[in-house]
Amino acid sequence: MEDTEEEKKDEADYKRLHSFPLIRHSDMPEEMRIEAMELCVTACEKHATNNESAAKMIKETMDKRFGSSWHVVIGEGFGFEITHEVKNLLYMFFGGSLAVCVWKCS
Repeated sequence: MEDTEEEKKDEADYKRLHSFPLIRHSDMPEEMRIEAMELCVTACEKHATNNESAAKMIKETMDKRFGSSWHVVIGEGFGFEITHEVKNLLYMFFGGSLAVCVWKCS
C-alpha cells in the first residue's frame, strides 16, 4: 500500500518539476521563440489528451501569425530528420516527456 502512495507522490513531484517548457534547440528570433513557446504550452495544456488537436492548433496559429508552411510534431517517442528554413525551428519539451517540434519549410 505504501509503494503505490509513494509512487503517486514521486510521479506528482516529477510532473511538477517538469511543468515548465524546456527548450532543447531553437534558432528563432527571441520574440518569435517566446510566442511559439507560449502557444505550444497553451495548446498542450488545452488538449492534454489529444496531441493531434494540439498540433493542429499550433500549426494554424503559426500559419496565421508568421506565414504559411509551418509543421508541428507532438509526442513522447519519436525521431526526426527535417529540412527547415533558417531561424524557423523550435524543439522543446513540456510536461515531463512530451516533446514538441515546430518548423517552417517552404
